[in-house]
Amino acid sequence: MHVSRLALVGLLALGARPGAAQSSADRESVRLAVLDYVEGFYQGDTTRLVRSVWPEVRKYGYWRSKPDAPYAGEAMAYREFMTYANGVKSGRNKTPAGAPKDIVIYDVLDQTASAKLTAWWGIDYLLLAKEQGRWMIVQVLWQSPPPK
Repeated sequence: MHVSRLALVGLLALGARPGAAQSSADRESVRLAVLDYVEGFYQGDTTRLVRSVWPEVRKYGYWRSKPDAPYAGEAMAYREFMTYANGVKSGRNKTPAGAPKDIVIYDVLDQTASAKLTAWWGIDYLLLAKEQGRWMIVQVLWQSPPPK
C-alpha cells in the first residue's frame, strides 16, 4: 500500500506542474487576445473584437450605479460588444484618458486558458479556448471596481 501511495503522489506531482502544457507562443497569443478585447472596447475597433471574442461569448457582470448602491447584475451579448465599440468610434461612448489595461495570465494549457484584465470599468476574469488554432474569449465574469 505504501508503494501505491508513493506512486500516486508522484503521478499527481507530474500532472500538477503549472503551465506544463503551455508554450511561450500560446501564452503570448492569449495575452494578445485579451489586449485585442480591451483595445477593441477602448478604441471602438470591432475588428479587434471579432478577432478575439467568440461569437457565442457569455459575459456577465456586477456593477453599482453609485458607491453605496447594491450591485446589480447584467449580461452582455456579442452584438452588444459591437454596439458599444461602434459607439466609441462615433464618439457616443468615451474611454477615460489614461484608462488601465493591466493583463495577468493565470494559466495556459493546450486548449484552454484563463486571465484577468483590469480596465476602466472594473475587473474582468476571462476564460479562453483555442478555436481553429486561434485563442478566443469564450466567457467573461466581471465587476465594477470594489469600494475603497
